[in-house]
Amino acid sequence: MSLSISLAINGRKHELHLEDSRVTLLDLLRERLDLTGTKKGCDRGQCGACTVLVDGRRINSCLALAVSLDGAEVTTIEGLAEGEVLHPVQAAFIEHDGFQCGYCTPGQIMSAVGLIAEGHAGEDPERIRELMSGNICRCGAYKGITEAVQEAQQVISQRSRRDAA
Repeated sequence: MSLSISLAINGRKHELHLEDSRVTLLDLLRERLDLTGTKKGCDRGQCGACTVLVDGRRINSCLALAVSLDGAEVTTIEGLAEGEVLHPVQAAFIEHDGFQCGYCTPGQIMSAVGLIAEGHAGEDPERIRELMSGNICRCGAYKGITEAVQEAQQVISQRSRRDAA
């Protein structure tokens, strides 16, 4: 039995036919759409390597069944930059060495983008660490990650104020 779903992924509409209703969003992204920036880590929702945004909110894509997201808007790491211009979170991760091996970096960045968009980042490093705790970095780049989130939050906030003026 084939199921049809519609997803907007990184701003592009996709009409997808699924043979199995148990396919996760992560597997759909990686295996069907060749969007391999989203990483498969634990495959149990514990590491955050698979974090993407669905309708602007961060989720673990390994836990979300694709069929349950019919009509949703999905943003992956591939959809953040605008051409050659990096998203402020991506630029801040580079500036603050918020990655070492890089495996968790896409999930960390997507979680940070979601955190900032949700209005929860603030300037308290402890709060940022707590709200990013669902994303694990085995290399221990947490200091750089926290600094990157703080800087990106300031840049995005300044841009929003400037655009509103």
